Amino acid sequence: MPYVSSDQSSSSSAGRPMVIALFVSTCLLSIVSWYTTQQGMALYLSPWFAFLASLGVQSALVLVAWLVGFTNSRRGLLIAVYAMTAAVSVAFSYVSLYTWFSEKERPALVERKLYDTIQDSSGKTDQLLSSAIAEGRKHVLALDEMTAAEKTHGYIARAQDSDPYLANVRESVAREAASLGSSFKEGSGDGPRYTAFDRYTKLARQSLEQMQASQRALADYRAQVKPLDPSDQQIRKYREVYDSVPWVDVQTQLHGARVERPAVPALNDNLDKTATNQEDMLLAFTELVSAPTGRHLFAFVLAAFIDLIVFFLAFASGPYFHGSPEQRWYAGSAAVDGSDNQVFVRDLLRKLEPGLGGLPRVEVSLLTPGERQLCLLLASKGAATLIEEDGKRYYVLNENIHEQLVESLSTRGMPLRGSPKVAQAL
Repeated sequence: MPYVSSDQSSSSSAGRPMVIALFVSTCLLSIVSWYTTQQGMALYLSPWFAFLASLGVQSALVLVAWLVGFTNSRRGLLIAVYAMTAAVSVAFSYVSLYTWFSEKERPALVERKLYDTIQDSSGKTDQLLSSAIAEGRKHVLALDEMTAAEKTHGYIARAQDSDPYLANVRESVAREAASLGSSFKEGSGDGPRYTAFDRYTKLARQSLEQMQASQRALADYRAQVKPLDPSDQQIRKYREVYDSVPWVDVQTQLHGARVERPAVPALNDNLDKTATNQEDMLLAFTELVSAPTGRHLFAFVLAAFIDLIVFFLAFASGPYFHGSPEQRWYAGSAAVDGSDNQVFVRDLLRKLEPGLGGLPRVEVSLLTPGERQLCLLLASKGAATLIEEDGKRYYVLNENIHEQLVESLSTRGMPLRGSPKVAQAL
């Protein structure tokens, strides 16, 4: 005796609740997508504009996805509309999610990165100052000796020196003395040459003291700055110390060599906090293209994932909620015959003939397997009646069913040029 397995029975009975669950999931995810889109639009538009625009975008997404699921005509146009609408939704959802993710995390990352950059720049500056101070001490000591020797012995300006800085001092003293003419003879004791050497010694000592003061200020700054200080505060304080460094003296003490000054970070490249909502949106897309990180990619993928899931769920569940149950019966019966839905209905209508009371009827012997299944279903639902007349059996259809069959052909899904099917006997 044929029977239906319990697994098949339970799966068919569970199909409808599963579709309803998919529909509920679509609605829930649509609410999430709408909220993120609205929050992203609110960064740029006024609250009411953002609410209405996001509501229109999200409703269009769901409705177009449903239409794609149960409409065969103009499906390419519908998919194009969904793609453009989804691009707007994903863009603003990404901005909203990124802003939410980066609200606390991004400022700390930017400030720590800026701290490392400033530490590297200040370290190089400290190295230059240390080298210049070491040379400055040698120069001050040498000038002290040269000043004392000029007072005791004289003729120091005529000597050569391997150190470029000291050689320039000797040449400068010699030119200064030569400009005075022969009134001041060269030799020991106080004189213009001794005075010049003493003046250059004092200038070298002042230069050394300025560089040492700059180095102490730089050391104090490096000791006080913290990794989580605001970006503008870190840059402003470092700029104050950096600008106070006597770079001309540093270059002079290092024998006139070209000194590569360490770069100072710009605030525009290290923004930890934005000033406006529009700046949040521009910053999110700029960093996504120029310097993407895991935070950017995760926000973008999550925004796209939500809209894709909404599309697939609406696409899958939409056909189950489209049309009346009778229309789904026609489609299922047409599938039994392996025919198009409209071709199936057309062939069935061609077999109808008027019966008693003007109601349409069809002879059972003329029905195909699919048509027979449809009539059996209509009879069980009270929409058709099986009668016997003149030794023949007929299905008498309800006038409402006849009306629906005729109206279903009003919109063509395909050219109905197929030849009538050969009637199959029972």
